[in-house]
Amino acid sequence: MRPSHRPFTLQQAASNSPTLAHLCALAQESNDRLKAIKGLMPEALWAAVKAGPIEGASWCLLVSSNAASAKLRQLSPALLAHLRTKGWDVTAIRLKVQMKANKN
Repeated sequence: MRPSHRPFTLQQAASNSPTLAHLCALAQESNDRLKAIKGLMPEALWAAVKAGPIEGASWCLLVSSNAASAKLRQLSPALLAHLRTKGWDVTAIRLKVQMKANKN
């Protein structure tokens, strides 16, 4: 029997793989968490923050600068409390600064 080479969507692939389905669910939850806290952050920070990985009760935010990271560290107690009121068991927010690569 010849293998089929028809294209399929990510959702179709995820439905056939429990591991991929779990990763997709975590990515969606991370994005949902970011949407939930966006209103608590200054609008100027919105473009500097991206949803990162979830590891147990710890959630990572990817930030574009040290300044954005410092402001989020100040806001983190309020962000954690808000996430818990929304039903997420988050005990820590990790911040990872992702600097842009220099183009020479």
